[in-house]
Amino acid sequence: MTDEKWQETKGKIKDTFDVLDERTEDLIDEPGTAETIEFVGPLGRMRLERVTKPVVIGERAIGARRIGSQKTVQKEYSPDEKVHYIKAYKFDEATEEWVEIEIEPTLYST
Repeated sequence: MTDEKWQETKGKIKDTFDVLDERTEDLIDEPGTAETIEFVGPLGRMRLERVTKPVVIGERAIGARRIGSQKTVQKEYSPDEKVHYIKAYKFDEATEEWVEIEIEPTLYST
C-alpha cells in the first residue's frame, strides 16, 4: 500500500469510526517501522497495522565449520527500496487477544 493510499485509509477510518489509539513503532528484530491504528469498527475493536521495511537484497551465512558452532545469517538491505504490507486484527473478547483477519496478501515496493 502506497503512502498516499495509507493516509487516505487512515483518514476514512478517523472520519467514520471512533479511534482508540494511533502509534508508530520501530521493528525490534529488523530495520523498519510499524504504523498501527486501533478503532471500533463494524466487527468491534479492530486494528490495522502497516509495516514498512527495506527490501532484502542478499543474505550471507557466517559461522565456523566446527561441530556445535553457531551460525548466523547477515542480511543486506536495499538503501532506497521499501516493502509495505498491511495486517488486520480483530479483538476477541473471550480470550482478550488480537486475532489476525485473513486478507489477500498484496505486496507493494517503492
